[in-house]
Amino acid sequence: MATHDSLRPWSTEAFDTQQLFLFNNNYPVISTDFSSLCRQHGLAATHQRRVIYETVMSLEGHPSPEIIYDAVRKKIPSISLATVYKNVRTFLESGMLREVSMHHGSLRVEPNDSEHYHLVCTRCRQVTDLDPASVQLRPLPRKRSLKGFQVTRIAVDVLGICAACAAKRSSTAIKIRQREK
Repeated sequence: MATHDSLRPWSTEAFDTQQLFLFNNNYPVISTDFSSLCRQHGLAATHQRRVIYETVMSLEGHPSPEIIYDAVRKKIPSISLATVYKNVRTFLESGMLREVSMHHGSLRVEPNDSEHYHLVCTRCRQVTDLDPASVQLRPLPRKRSLKGFQVTRIAVDVLGICAACAAKRSSTAIKIRQREK
């Protein structure tokens, strides 16, 4: 019978803090002509789409539609949040962007299409890219059937508490102990 530890698809041994390599969450604006990119994905290259896409590419990390909207409004003040959501969904459906952590609350997107995983803070919901070499996954045994399920993407999220939240928690605990004295 398998133990709980043997069922884990990853090993915490790979999380040596000295060797943990995090990707830089700044994505350079793609030099490919936006019109050509839209054509490749079967989309019309509108002005609003261009501004939204270029904004996503210029933002750090994994922005939500609300963050994208705030940045886009500086260039197109009359744009609505619904228009940003609609275009973000269109980019996701076409494959121009990828959705991050579908099950961690609000929608987040990323232009990084290279293989990578995510560190997700369970307190502040910050998402940070993680090099796949930092996590050891075990392949599924060949006998295990996916029962007709067609895998389109494998996403790995490592959940925990980021350094900033851990520091706040530690600081709060110290203050509470000092008050109790």
